[in-house]
Amino acid sequence: MIDALNAEDLQAFMELHRIPGQILILDKPTPTVEAAAQAIGVSSRQIVKSVLFTVPQTAVLTISCGDQLVERRAIASLFQISRKRVKLAPPEVVLELTGFAVGTVPPFGHRNSLRTLLDPRVLTFDEIYAGGGTHHALVRLNPQDIADITQAEVIDLHTRPI
Repeated sequence: MIDALNAEDLQAFMELHRIPGQILILDKPTPTVEAAAQAIGVSSRQIVKSVLFTVPQTAVLTISCGDQLVERRAIASLFQISRKRVKLAPPEVVLELTGFAVGTVPPFGHRNSLRTLLDPRVLTFDEIYAGGGTHHALVRLNPQDIADITQAEVIDLHTRPI
């Protein structure tokens, strides 16, 4: 079994790469976007989710506002494949590739380098909150730092391509 990374590992990554931000350790778990937003008193739009998808021969991490679903057709269009070939990564693949359990995945600091797609709506905020490595942690960041450290491709993940 693979040992999961945690908030301390994320903190070490942030210090190593001089990423400004703060890991918030919460009193209770935040298993959903709504629970996370309520716990810290912000809009669910400011809670950013990092979701791993698989496409043939690779995996791709999407980073988007928590109140919107990622449109698989946007990913399919980018890879020039059928929408049906874009799959949500199963929990064991998420753990293997990122090092973090589903529901705790931060936007960076993963065990493996991942191609990252960032929805432009995330960049409209001065401050966002993302998975902090455990179910009791969130990381507060400037979204531009996510774009810079991951070298993310900015792509509309919520609108169906024509």
